[in-house]
Amino acid sequence: MSTYEIFASLIKVGMKVTVEVTIFSAVLALALGFISGLARMSKYKIIRVISSVYIEIFRGTSLLVQLFWIYFALPIVGIRFSAVSTGVLAIGLNYGAYCSEIVRSAIQAVPSGQTEACIALNMTRAQRMRRVIIPQAFVMMIPNLGNQLIELLKSTSLVSMITLTDLTYQANILNATTFETTKVYSMLLIIYFLIGLPLSKGMKLLEQKVSEGRV
Repeated sequence: MSTYEIFASLIKVGMKVTVEVTIFSAVLALALGFISGLARMSKYKIIRVISSVYIEIFRGTSLLVQLFWIYFALPIVGIRFSAVSTGVLAIGLNYGAYCSEIVRSAIQAVPSGQTEACIALNMTRAQRMRRVIIPQAFVMMIPNLGNQLIELLKSTSLVSMITLTDLTYQANILNATTFETTKVYSMLLIIYFLIGLPLSKGMKLLEQKVSEGRV
């Protein structure tokens, strides 16, 4: 099998699944990251506890185990998800836990004088967060969120373990049928790099854009 045919087979079958899982997982992870990050700083103890439990569970256990648990264990109690939904849910929950700590630490890194100035201007807590604190914290979050996005992309290779025909799954099939191990996995390496490169560059451009005019 030629190098071109291997490349074409990987792109045709696996690219769509990998990109879909990456996009939806990233959106879920970002949403959960902001929600749980803000919840960690809530004035209500029960909200802080719930957020902390979620974060510690998903940061403290393996993503692969989480995938298996959602896909194979939950059906025992009648809760079933498709392979795609399982991949998105597990990766989103896992990286959402990591993103929450990025959100929390960035918000806490905003100088306390900003909050004091907002209080002096008689802003409510919601107004302070929306208009002053989060916009400044977001600039500090971008580099770490960008790193998490690249890690999330690479982690999508694990969904091949629950029968999703992503790039890695297709590479394994091609390797088993052609025995062109070096070619197959070299192509797989290149494709992941080509997907990850624009993501990395895009996050750097976003960081530059939102940092303009800020000290």
